[in-house]
Amino acid sequence: MVVVSRLRNDAKLWSVPRPPRRGEPKKRGPQPTYGKERISLAKRAGHRRGWQTEEFVLYREQVTKTFKTFLATYRPAGGLIRVVLVREDDGWVAFFCTDPQATVAQLLEAVAERAAIEQDFHDVKEVPGAGQQQVRSYWANVAVYHVNLWLHTLSVGGPRGLGPPYGPGPRAPGQLCDRSESPWDDAERRPSHADRRNALRRLCVQTEIQSMGRRQPLSRRLRTLCRCLLKLVT
Repeated sequence: MVVVSRLRNDAKLWSVPRPPRRGEPKKRGPQPTYGKERISLAKRAGHRRGWQTEEFVLYREQVTKTFKTFLATYRPAGGLIRVVLVREDDGWVAFFCTDPQATVAQLLEAVAERAAIEQDFHDVKEVPGAGQQQVRSYWANVAVYHVNLWLHTLSVGGPRGLGPPYGPGPRAPGQLCDRSESPWDDAERRPSHADRRNALRRLCVQTEIQSMGRRQPLSRRLRTLCRCLLKLVT
């Protein structure tokens, strides 16, 4: 398993152990895992040499980053790691990867993808209320948590197109939310989680009404009334 995470600025890093040279007597036992020299991230970041500039695609945008990378050993990671220092406008940040062969692009892309995962955890806890259920038994808690995850999945992915009854392709933002009655709002604004959830509700109620209409045709007045009620409910 490969781990990518952020490093504390005062992380205790050590150098890479030096391989034995030719002519040196071989020592008994395994080779050392950690070096003997202490590495200071602050000194490495403050040194002017070694910085490189390259373009990366992060958060779906092409950005230019100034970075410095090197190998080190880290006891919490169990040995050799790849360290990347990134210079920002307000200072510098340090990241590491347990795969020493990983490139800087792979490491920074993994860090950027982590933000989307954290946002999903935040939405699952805040919107459906995962972890706030008041049930007694252990398996009831597991079941309610699964229901919350499925509701979140359907709210986010369902209206965008998961096949029938949502349609074969992804839906446009205008189909997820109608802001025609809110002239003060931005019509081009990205649909929120509540907009996606309401779109899923409309689809569910609309499917039920259409199934009733197949059994017995509904009058025009009743269809108009159903649309008005559907608009009020969702």
